[in-house]
Amino acid sequence: MTAETVRLSSEREILAQGSAGAAVTRHVARRIRRGALLVGLAAAGMSAVVAGQYQATFAGELNGTAIRALAENPAIRILFGPPVALDDPGGFTVWRTGTPIQLLTGVWALLTATRLTRGEEDAGRADLLLAGRLRAADPLKRVLAVLTAAAVAIAAAVALALLVAGTQPLGAVIHAAGLLGVTMTFAAAGALSAQLMPARATATGLAVAALGTFLFLRMLADGVSALSWAAWATPFGLTAIAAPYADDRIVPLMVLAAFPVLLGATAVIACSRRDVGRGVLNPSGRRRPRVGLLGSVTGFAVRRAARPTLAWSLAIGAYFLLVGVLIASILRFLRENPRFAELAAAAGFGGLGTAEGFAAAMFSLLTIPVGLHAATRIAAFAAAETDRRLTLLLALPLSRHRIVLTELLITGLGALGLLATAGTLLWCGATIAGAALPITAALAGAGNAAPVALLALGTAALGLGWAPRAVTALGALPVAGGFLLTVILQSTHAPEWLTYLSPYTYLSSVPETPPDWSATVGLLLVSGALVALGVLGYQRRDLDT
Repeated sequence: MTAETVRLSSEREILAQGSAGAAVTRHVARRIRRGALLVGLAAAGMSAVVAGQYQATFAGELNGTAIRALAENPAIRILFGPPVALDDPGGFTVWRTGTPIQLLTGVWALLTATRLTRGEEDAGRADLLLAGRLRAADPLKRVLAVLTAAAVAIAAAVALALLVAGTQPLGAVIHAAGLLGVTMTFAAAGALSAQLMPARATATGLAVAALGTFLFLRMLADGVSALSWAAWATPFGLTAIAAPYADDRIVPLMVLAAFPVLLGATAVIACSRRDVGRGVLNPSGRRRPRVGLLGSVTGFAVRRAARPTLAWSLAIGAYFLLVGVLIASILRFLRENPRFAELAAAAGFGGLGTAEGFAAAMFSLLTIPVGLHAATRIAAFAAAETDRRLTLLLALPLSRHRIVLTELLITGLGALGLLATAGTLLWCGATIAGAALPITAALAGAGNAAPVALLALGTAALGLGWAPRAVTALGALPVAGGFLLTVILQSTHAPEWLTYLSPYTYLSSVPETPPDWSATVGLLLVSGALVALGVLGYQRRDLDT
């Protein structure tokens, strides 16, 4: 073989590998485009709405004295971050929506990264892909590249929304750059977790634990002055140090950029040094078989739901325990600064002057994580069907409606358990802080959120029966979409009839006010009807494999 032949053969190999890589890139882009679009619309819409709401409600109200009062209250800093540039519509928007949007994009990025990396290996699809010309790390690099492009698009959408709302261009760019850094940090964290852990569930759990740790560090840094240095060790803290619309610092963003670069590079190195289908960290093969709860359909559903539900319970419980501990401090702040309570009421959060009213406002937000938990559990069931992990179960002499109804029942009970956990721990925190909140009131307020949370379960069941690839989006629609719709309608003073499209319109402020039993029964009936339609569709359709 001549040198020319070797050269031509090498060039053809490179061209073939490049063509295969481009095909993988297009495939990954198709798989994330819908999720990226929804996340981008939600993040940009929330930013634009709050910036517009500032002009209509808060402009001229937040003077230097008011800002100092906010900055000196540790409870406010822990929950919402340091108040910076609140006299500017952009600064106020960043303070109110910065952390929620970063959590939204971060969770989406890490879930997408683990799904497209470790999830593909768990399903066996990566074996066929890597049997060709691609090297082991090539698909991972393509996933990170596509996620980077999606994160840039989401950040650009947020910046554009802030510019359209009339905020300062430099502040909008700094805020968008921080959002990009946070999103890519957790995309890279998800990719690294997928290389370390041998299964998608454990990889996702590790990445979510990293997100929770970074968020907790931010809270410590903002609430305890002696630990303010910890803000440099967390992406959430670095975006706050950048201070968009105030100081507009670049150095914290440069430090933030190191997080995704280091995590992504480590993920690529780890990928090239492990076998396909295994992680860097693998449990011992000598562990005894675990056959508990495998003797019935109900037991199997409980076994599948136990760990994820426990993880959600820990996260939600920890947050509401913290909220309960801070209730007394926030109520004292509102009594000393009554104008803030009036402004909150104008923004749709009335009754914050009492423990019951504050708890009611927090429980109205509880519907979002509990509803998303229900949606993700049904989406996991749909994914197990697609990945053929349920084939043996579905081959048994069992009716399909029994299998899916059992899954829905266990998921619904898990959602109610999350509500009870939040109510109990908020009461515990309030008791520790000396706030007058009876446990019956706390549990009633948490239970009042059940109809809207179960509505998410109903729409997810509908998706499972008729559109199994859209389960998560449909399940999130009543809670995340309904909340965003409510905020938009309140901010734009839209016609009253439009408010009836949001399930939050039918939620009473329990425990501050008595529950609306007719609305509760109506929402539960709608949820039941959606579940029935979903089960009917699941029985009639072919398996999604």
